Amino acid sequence: MTTDFDGLLECFHGFLDTVDSPLVHDAMSRIGWDMPARPLAPHPLACLRQLDRIVELAPESARPLARLLAERRGDLRWGQTYSAADFGKTFVENYGWLEVFGTRGHFVNDEVAAGLLILGPDIVYPDHHHVAEEIYIPLTGGTEWRMGESGFRLRDAGKVIHHASNVNHAMRTGKEPLLALYIWRGGPLAAKSTITGTTAQDKS
Repeated sequence: MTTDFDGLLECFHGFLDTVDSPLVHDAMSRIGWDMPARPLAPHPLACLRQLDRIVELAPESARPLARLLAERRGDLRWGQTYSAADFGKTFVENYGWLEVFGTRGHFVNDEVAAGLLILGPDIVYPDHHHVAEEIYIPLTGGTEWRMGESGFRLRDAGKVIHHASNVNHAMRTGKEPLLALYIWRGGPLAAKSTITGTTAQDKS
């Protein structure tokens, strides 16, 4: 049965097919792509105002996915794990995620969760960790990423970033917003991360 969101899953899958990474290929080979749809009510967020700029910034391979998100932003169920009480109003107004498939997403999958994260400009997603292994692929450049005890490093769009189970990591956007694709596997798929840092703009 087709649904209104089959195009989202196809576009998501299509982009992943363009990524030249053994880690991503392994993750994709373990996903059963014939997933049942889950009826979800739309839930737009303030961070979706970044999508028009994200479409301009996305590389050609990611632009169809970014454009679909922008065109259907009001139809999708966007979520937030944190509140203003956690990180403040500015963070919450510039942060959100869309689970394409998983235990809460538009398509049902109890083994792996995957979706897209938006962060607005000049936002710190502080050091945190979780049991699930995480694969990130930024679809826009200009964001700095940190893992473990290392400092922040600028990562280009398309660069595959791997966070092993319970390894601390953080992101810090610059003057442009971030759209990043994520895959979670090998742990609780809806668990809230353990936060170990702050949203302060440290320069390490």
